[in-house]
Amino acid sequence: MLAPSLPLQEDFVYHWKAITHYYIETSDDKAPVTDTNIPSHLEQMLDILVQEENERESGETGPCMEYLLHHKILETLYTLGKADCPPGMKQQVLVFYTKLLGRIRQPLLPHINVHRPVQKLIRLCGEVLATPTENEEIQFLCIVCAKLKQDPYLVNFFLENKSKSLMSRGALSVISEDDPKGQDPVSGDVSQCHQPQELSGATGVAHAESEEEPPHQMDDLNASLDDLSVTSLPEASAIRPNQDYNLVNSLLNLTRSPDGRIAVKACEGLMLLVSLPEPAAAKCLAQSTCLCELLTGRLTSLYKALPQSVDPLDIETVEAVNWGLDSYSHKEDTSAFPGKRALISFLSWFDYCDQLIKEAQKTAAVALAKAIHERFFVGVMEPQLMQTSEMGILTSTALLHRIVRQVTSDVLLQEMVVFILGEQREPETLSEISRHPLRHRLIEHCDHISDEISIMTLRMFEHLLQKPNEHILYNLVLRNLEERNYTEYKPLCPEDKDVVENGLIAGAVDLEEDPLFTDISPDNTLPNQEWICSPRASPDHPKNDGKTEVHKVVNSFLCLVPDEAKSSYHVEGTGYDTYLRDAHRQFRDYCAVCLRWEWPGAPKPLEKCDLEAAFFEGHFLKVLFDRMGRILDQPYDVNLQVTSVLSRLSLFPHPHTHEYLLDPYVNLASGCRSLFSVIVRVVGDLMVRIQRIQDFTPKLLLVRKRLLGLEPEGPIVDHITLLEGVIVLEEFCKELAAIAFVKFHASSTP
Repeated sequence: MLAPSLPLQEDFVYHWKAITHYYIETSDDKAPVTDTNIPSHLEQMLDILVQEENERESGETGPCMEYLLHHKILETLYTLGKADCPPGMKQQVLVFYTKLLGRIRQPLLPHINVHRPVQKLIRLCGEVLATPTENEEIQFLCIVCAKLKQDPYLVNFFLENKSKSLMSRGALSVISEDDPKGQDPVSGDVSQCHQPQELSGATGVAHAESEEEPPHQMDDLNASLDDLSVTSLPEASAIRPNQDYNLVNSLLNLTRSPDGRIAVKACEGLMLLVSLPEPAAAKCLAQSTCLCELLTGRLTSLYKALPQSVDPLDIETVEAVNWGLDSYSHKEDTSAFPGKRALISFLSWFDYCDQLIKEAQKTAAVALAKAIHERFFVGVMEPQLMQTSEMGILTSTALLHRIVRQVTSDVLLQEMVVFILGEQREPETLSEISRHPLRHRLIEHCDHISDEISIMTLRMFEHLLQKPNEHILYNLVLRNLEERNYTEYKPLCPEDKDVVENGLIAGAVDLEEDPLFTDISPDNTLPNQEWICSPRASPDHPKNDGKTEVHKVVNSFLCLVPDEAKSSYHVEGTGYDTYLRDAHRQFRDYCAVCLRWEWPGAPKPLEKCDLEAAFFEGHFLKVLFDRMGRILDQPYDVNLQVTSVLSRLSLFPHPHTHEYLLDPYVNLASGCRSLFSVIVRVVGDLMVRIQRIQDFTPKLLLVRKRLLGLEPEGPIVDHITLLEGVIVLEEFCKELAAIAFVKFHASSTP
């Protein structure tokens, strides 16, 4: 059986002996390795191993491979590479290891005479930045990572206990739950932790000297080199503070390479390692390497490198950033702005952190995300968001808004949500709204004296509400609506049943009798007043036909703004249909996100609600309702943003937000307000103010046409803020009507 293989084995041994003879016979070890035949012999050895594998049954180890394993050839090559004797030998050894692991199909890493020298060679990588061997080092590390990705259990061979510099033969040195190392906190000093340290020149000289006096017996060569290998290990221990997962440490060092391609490859290697499902490796990665420091340290330095003030529009519109393609050239950029290079670097590194956590094994993902929360969000971003300088607030809020939009990892999103909103889930009280200072400050910024800060903060909350995390809506809104104590429960008495059946509710308030409407002349009363009386007293009471009901709800919003304050029907393409299409698409998207949160299909029965508890809509809705109440007196852009956030909230398929924001006929408890009641007050105020403005309707139409670009800008129109506010109010009512209709239609369609 073995006879045909003998020539191959003889050939293989010949090439190996030719290499060892060089060390025995040469007196000039200063000549570069490329002036010798060593590279050619190594390449021939690889070719023979590949040929041998191709000629044999799958998984069968041939005599050449047996020879390589038995004679510890990789150990010997490692020692020669470490000594870099002759000069350039380290590069040749790295190439040999890389090609061996890449071209041989049978699993080699389980062999102790492979994984032990591979582990040692890993330690030599990334020790000095910008060395001539950097390219070969990263290729070697990446092939090891690729092999571990194929067979994740192999990673256990690469986890070392700090107490042992060498892994015990045949036994895995894996971190156990009781390992005292587990309690050893990772050094907070990033520079000490992951900066490559220069190898002392003396070390290299010592190896060279030991090579100058080689033993003249072939058998003694390997023994001598083995001794050299073993004695070098304590020195390796001395330069690595965290020696448990050297593959990670070496990649971390290479992420700092001045060569961008090397750094990206190192980041890709780390991405592979964090995704390995082995729990021991994940624990080691999180607790005993400097990966957390690398991520947070670089985020911090890149954030601090940003200019004090960057135009929020630039932060928002800078092109989508992909961490692996951070190859921005200022010279080629026609839309450059001060700080663009720094901004792209920060956003691309944040993208890398996000993707890394998304790919990571659960334990590692949580540890990495918590580190970013504590060291970057709280340590660096929070002081910026809490400052009093308006320019500082604006820039830091714009950056927060950008990363809220950008984050895709559920685990990192959860940490970001807790950072912004806190963990509270019990109903808010007015006296405790500042329990989570950052949440309080950001919500206050929605009603800031600076319109720019208000708009930017509202935009941030709008995007936050679109993220797939249940805690966001619960913390901002739902926790305050759980008991439905905004309603007043009136059980139906027998005489009321007749009223309900006739389409009227007992005690319905006619708007004409409202004190706010007393100044209105009889000619200016609201049209279509039948919608004021709903066919139901509350969601718990018997209902009439659903279509009639939704028609009345829709009309209640469409008819809120009086005819003389409407201008959309004068302009083509501003009808209700566009809102229906948008609402349908957006509601479908929201339902897909909220499906896994298992929200109830109907409101909590009033009998089971604590209606006696004092109702507070919560800080967030309080600020939104306050701003909505001032819609006629604040700038157009602010109004657009306030109504945009409120329409987002209305889209959520939760019965309590639906009732509180979209049911015009909910029986509000004394002192409570709903979105509808806030708008009713605004309309009351509007109808009083309309009387005092001459040519109100023509002016309104002119302003609308200018906003749509259908009329050129001309002289400033009197009462422009009020007129723009009326236009936003009309559009917002159409939008709410469309959302109510779409939600009804979705709930009634099987």
